[in-house]
Amino acid sequence: MSHALNHTNHLYRQDFAIIAGWLRFGSKALDLGCGDGSLLRYLRESLEIKGYGVEKDDANWLAAMQNDIDVIQMDLEAGLSEFEDNSFDTVILSQTLQAMHNTETILQEMLRVGHEVIITFPNFGYWRNRLQIMMGNMPVSNDLPYEWYNTPNVHLCTIIDFDQFCEDNHIDVIERKVITNGHAIHFMPNWLGNLAMYRLKRSV
Repeated sequence: MSHALNHTNHLYRQDFAIIAGWLRFGSKALDLGCGDGSLLRYLRESLEIKGYGVEKDDANWLAAMQNDIDVIQMDLEAGLSEFEDNSFDTVILSQTLQAMHNTETILQEMLRVGHEVIITFPNFGYWRNRLQIMMGNMPVSNDLPYEWYNTPNVHLCTIIDFDQFCEDNHIDVIERKVITNGHAIHFMPNWLGNLAMYRLKRSV
C-alpha cells in the first residue's frame, strides 16, 4: 500500500506539511513506496527538494512518471542495495511500513542509506480501531481502508509498539508527532492519535 493511494483527492495534507518541516531546503530525499509521487511533488514545489521515488506497482510507477518524478520501479522487500551509504539526507517511508514483511530489515537499510529517516504509519491503537475490535470486527477506516481478506497490511502496530521497536534496535527518535484528521494530538497519543509520524536516526 503506497501513501499516495489513500488521499490523492486531498489538495492539502497535514502529514505532508509536517514532513516538509523536517527537511532542509534543497536537500536530497528518497521516498520509498512513493505511489503517484504526490509527496515528492509537494516537497519539490515547496522546498526545491531533489527527490527520487521507489515504487513497485505498475500503475503508481507510471503515475509518478507522469507527475515528472524520478522514480525507480523495484520491490522494497529486496532491499536498497542499489543505493550507497548516506547517499540521501532523508529517506521517507510514508504509510507503507505496515505493508512490509521484513520491517526490521527495511528500517536498517533506510538508516544506512539516509542521514535521517521519516516513518509514518496508521496507529492500530487508535480508539476507533479498538472499538471495532471490541465489537468483533477488524478495523476499517480512512487510514486502514481494506477488509481483512484483501488487506496488504501484514504488520500493524501501535505507537507504543514502535517506540519499543526503536529502543530495541538502537534507533534514536529525533522527533515524534501524532495527528488525527490533521490535528496534533498531545494527550494520550496512543489512544487518540490515528497517524504516527517519526523522525529517526541511527544511535551512535
